[in-house]
Amino acid sequence: MDKKQLRDHFRQIRVETDHDKEQIIWDKAISERVIGHEAYLNCEQLLIYVSGEIEVCTTQIIEDAFQKGKTVLVPKCVNGTNIMEFYRITSFDDLDVGSYGILEPVDKCEKYDKFDNALCIVPGLSFDMKGYRLGFGKGFYDRFLAEHNMSTIGLCYENCLTESLPADGYDISVDCIVTEKRVISVKKG
Repeated sequence: MDKKQLRDHFRQIRVETDHDKEQIIWDKAISERVIGHEAYLNCEQLLIYVSGEIEVCTTQIIEDAFQKGKTVLVPKCVNGTNIMEFYRITSFDDLDVGSYGILEPVDKCEKYDKFDNALCIVPGLSFDMKGYRLGFGKGFYDRFLAEHNMSTIGLCYENCLTESLPADGYDISVDCIVTEKRVISVKKG
């Protein structure tokens, strides 16, 4: 299958998931694994997406980061480009519906360009065992991660993992993948 067919396939799996039962349980397990992960415990800056309906929910992770005093940075898409920038939020009140109908930081939030002791939580429809992701097709995260060196964790449901995904020179693999069942460390190189 090509990337478009794979996106359709994994999107369908996500849509068919029982959001009132399975997804809530899976999201909780994934959040607990992330919150207990060494990369999360040791980071000072947390770059994290605000989840949409079929994505792994990040609410519990964000709330924990606020409680632990971490700097929480959320992406905002630059209109007319495939570039995203990260802005600090201090509560969920700092978010409003933005590009692509997703929650993004409001204008008053501070933009960050420098990332120190940072962890980036990366969304994906699917991940493979080499840490490559299948996103929604715009390339935002691959562009961003190519320019910034930091620890990365991909969030994925176990039923959306696959052995291998098509990857090209622009694709960036994550350091590890967290599912509701396990943490998968990715061997690079």
